[in-house]
Amino acid sequence: MSDAYDYATRSSLKFRGGDPVIKKKKKKSRKDKEKLSSALRESLKEDVGSGSDSSSSVSKRGVVVIEQTEAQKKFAEVQKIRQGEKIHAAASKSHKERVAEFNAKLEEMTEHYDIPKVGPG
Repeated sequence: MSDAYDYATRSSLKFRGGDPVIKKKKKKSRKDKEKLSSALRESLKEDVGSGSDSSSSVSKRGVVVIEQTEAQKKFAEVQKIRQGEKIHAAASKSHKERVAEFNAKLEEMTEHYDIPKVGPG
């Protein structure tokens, strides 16, 4: 019986592919943060200093500015109006009125567990 256990390994199990190395993330130094903030300030100054051209659709950075068409503006306006009406309708009812309306709706619905009348009799 000891012959069967002669070939067993006595070390811990290991993953394939070797020992994985876990790298710690480097913390950003104060100098890096200062460089980033100064670069951001400079880019903002350039954007503001150059003046925004409303006629051009492409800025210095290559970002395309998409303007809405008349139909899109009209659609957004109608959506806002409808949303306002829904909010007004929901806010005008009291809790008691909502419960009564819900109960009336449930009474009108057919009950799913009723046995349908099929056939004679």
